Order: sequence, then structure tokens, then C-alpha cells
Amino acid sequence: MSLISSALKRIKPSQTIAISNKARELKAAGRDIIALSAGEPDFDTPENIKEAAIAAIRRGETKYTAVDGIPELKAAICRKFKRENDLDYKPAQVSVGTGGKQVLFNALVATVDAGDEVLIPAPYWVSYPDIVEFCGGKPVPVMTTIEDNFKLRPEVLEAAITPKTKWLIFNSPSNPSGAAYSFDELKAITDVLVKYPQVWILTDDMYEHLVYDDFKFVTPAQVEPRLYNRTLTMNGVSKAYCMTGWRIGYAAGPEALIKAMGTLQSQSTSNPSSIAQWAALEALDGPQDFIAANNKVFKERRDLVVSMLNQAKGLHCPKPEGAFYVFPSCAGTIGKTTPGGVTIATDEDFATQLLEAEGVAVVHGSAFGLGPAFRISYATATSDLEEACRRIQRFCGALN
Repeated sequence: MSLISSALKRIKPSQTIAISNKARELKAAGRDIIALSAGEPDFDTPENIKEAAIAAIRRGETKYTAVDGIPELKAAICRKFKRENDLDYKPAQVSVGTGGKQVLFNALVATVDAGDEVLIPAPYWVSYPDIVEFCGGKPVPVMTTIEDNFKLRPEVLEAAITPKTKWLIFNSPSNPSGAAYSFDELKAITDVLVKYPQVWILTDDMYEHLVYDDFKFVTPAQVEPRLYNRTLTMNGVSKAYCMTGWRIGYAAGPEALIKAMGTLQSQSTSNPSSIAQWAALEALDGPQDFIAANNKVFKERRDLVVSMLNQAKGLHCPKPEGAFYVFPSCAGTIGKTTPGGVTIATDEDFATQLLEAEGVAVVHGSAFGLGPAFRISYATATSDLEEACRRIQRFCGALN
């Protein structure tokens, strides 16, 4: 009898976390490493949010709370959805978890049975397929192309839907590509989904506020109200509010689904950190002006990285609309050889040899379901990005 369950054997550790850990180990060993693998803003949490957490501690807000969120935070989330997305939700339709990942995990574990299919546009965040696999479901990658800027075509989506399709996981702006859907692009997707009432939509809006060049963010239930009753709209404070370590994610959707997610959470973690919840309340209700200031820096970094990578031999890097990632193709390097005689046969080889030769940590595209490519997070110091891109140019230029 095996100690490890069959459910756990179906999944593997997060590749992005594994590469970030490897970069830390090399740095600790004295290597000159520039890590561009973690999806984490380098800006600090704003002071007003920190002060709200300190005030909560001093008030004694350090006890257990309601399993899926304090009433004050749920009310603030409802205000946020109305103010920013024109979506009406009641507190009973809101769930707060320990980060967006727990919210997604709860939703899928609460609803996916063996054999259920979950459509996941590729490239995708690394955790989506593994969570589906853990549930016994079948992740179904739906391919996009670099020519379409990694955006899902409606006819490709429709061709992937079967009677077994339970969910579509939809992420805009995207991790890893940064691709974001305009109103018209998203309307073409929701027009397909309206025709298939068995398909639920799990929309991951974590990068909602990180958009550039006057891009206007929209979310599926906002674009197509007929999907409201089968959409779970997920968001959180990690990225735009620079609160990754605070671990607060949230979602709103049909009451029966929210209740089921709460039941699961009551038997796993119970409530998220009480202190982090009060900080998240301040994040949502407090000043928002720092987001635009941060985005100005992110946009400058995006433009720098896109320009420098497109000057590297064998790379092609589209300009994304949002998030803080680029997802360049390295197809032009496949089959070439390093000065040390190693052949670049895959994008994983590219990432491995880049780390070995130049000390730049990136995540290979096949980890996100689409290669040959790699992901760079530009949520790091501009000087480090410049140096990393110079090293990537040098690495690519040395390939034969």
C-alpha cells in the first residue's frame, strides 16, 4: 500500500516556484543570478494598508473570523465589483480565501468530478491543470498562437467544447503572456459560451488593474450578463496592491457555489488571516492612486524588455497589454548549440543553459503549456532588467 495518495500522484510541484527556488540556491552559493521567474511586484505594500493591519492588531482583531471572510471585507468586495465592474453581488455571494490560488482550488474541488473536462487556454498559469488533475478532472488545453497575440479564438473555443465540459478557466490579463481581451474580443468568446449552458466560467482577474496604453479591462459577466449565474469572478489584492505575502484572494458568484466553497474551506484552512483581511479592506476602499504610478514604471519596463529581447538573435517578443510578463518565442534558437557544445533541443534546454551560462533565471514556456518560448517577469528593478536582457542577447548571440 502506497503512503502517497493517487490524487497527489496526479500533480507535480509548481515549476515557477521550483525555478525561483533554484535561483535562490545559486545566489546563496555565490553565483551572480538575476531571477526573472517570480510573479511578484518589487514595490512595497502601500503605507496606508500596512497601517490598517497594525491598527487591526492593536484593536485585537487577532481571533478566528467567519470561515470565508469578515462581513466588512465582503461588503468592500461587493462595492469593488459594483464600482469597477458594474456587477451586483450580495455578501452571501462572496468568498474570501488565503490567496487567489485557494479560491480557485476550492471552486474546482467543490465542483469537478472524475471525467469532467476543464478548458484551459494555453499558455496558462502552471497551477490550473494540476488542480484539475488533483480533482480527477481532465484539463483540456485550448491552443492560442503568437500570431494572435496568445488570445483565444472563438471558433477554437467552440471546437473544444464537448458534453463533458464543466468549466472554462479564463485569465485576462494573462499569466504568462500578458495578453488582455478588449470588450469586442471578449464578446466574441462570451457569444460562444451562451450557447453551451453546461459550461461554467471561472475568470481569473488577478491582473485587472495592471494594464497599459489606455487598455480598458472588462470581465466576462460584465460583457455578457446572461453568463452571470454560471460565472465565478475571482480576484485578489496580491498583484495590483503589492500584497503577495498577505495571502488574500476573493471571488463572487452564485450563492450555492459560494456556500460549497465555504464548506470545503471550513475543513481545510478555515478563515484567512484576520489581520490580512483588515489590510485588504483598506486596500479596496482606500486610495488607489499608487496603482497608476506603479503602472507607469511597469509600462516603461515592459517597453524596455520587449525592445531588448527583439534585438536578441532568434527571439521574437510580442508586446502584451497587461500583467507584468512577456512571453517571447525562442523558436529561432532551437537546434542551435552553445559554445560548450550543448544543443538547444527544447525551451527547457534554453532556460537551463541561459541560467548556467549567464545567471538569468526564466521559466520555460512548455511549463505553461506552449513552447518553444519562455516567460520573463519584469516586476523587478529596471537596472536588473537591462542587465538581464544584455545577458540574454549575449547568450543568444553565442549560439551556433
